[in-house]
Amino acid sequence: MPVYQIDGMTPVVPEESYVHPTAVLIGDVILGKGVYVGPNASLRGDFGRIVVQDGANIQDNCIMHGFPEQDTVVEEEGHIGHGAILHGCIIRRNALVGMNAVVMDGAVIGENSIVGAAAFVKAKAEMPANHLIIGSPAKAIRVLSEQELAWKQQGTREYQTLVERCKQTMHQVEPLRAAEPDRKRLVFDENLRPKSSR
Repeated sequence: MPVYQIDGMTPVVPEESYVHPTAVLIGDVILGKGVYVGPNASLRGDFGRIVVQDGANIQDNCIMHGFPEQDTVVEEEGHIGHGAILHGCIIRRNALVGMNAVVMDGAVIGENSIVGAAAFVKAKAEMPANHLIIGSPAKAIRVLSEQELAWKQQGTREYQTLVERCKQTMHQVEPLRAAEPDRKRLVFDENLRPKSSR
């Protein structure tokens, strides 16, 4: 994985976490245990500190950055969707930031909340816990249902399992030139682990 020291600051990646080889970590980046960082993500701790706590995931093409002396934090079980941008903000425990959403400097997303895809959370916005947050500028529109919270937790568990799947089975290979006859599909058990059946 491309990991770069700058000004004597080296990223921290525990053995229990997984960072895709195309992701980039620079400087003052601290990952917790069981963290997934997806392809082409950029966690750039060359000004402010980047913290991703235990069990959180930062998906493909996400950007985390901040101004000097400003932390950008994703707390435990945080779920950051494809292409999201987090700049100098705090994402509280078990919150989700949807695909291509932007959360700006000094903003705080309350725990268990869901920021909708393509939302824009303006600087210094304080969003409550347990809410659906959508729009541009984003607003908390209602309390989340138990079903929505369960859906979010299920998605985060899938990424926690993906950490182990990547560490155990993912490796670079040459492509096949044609699909095999009766090509298998990924099928999962109740623990979100692939089964060998088609």
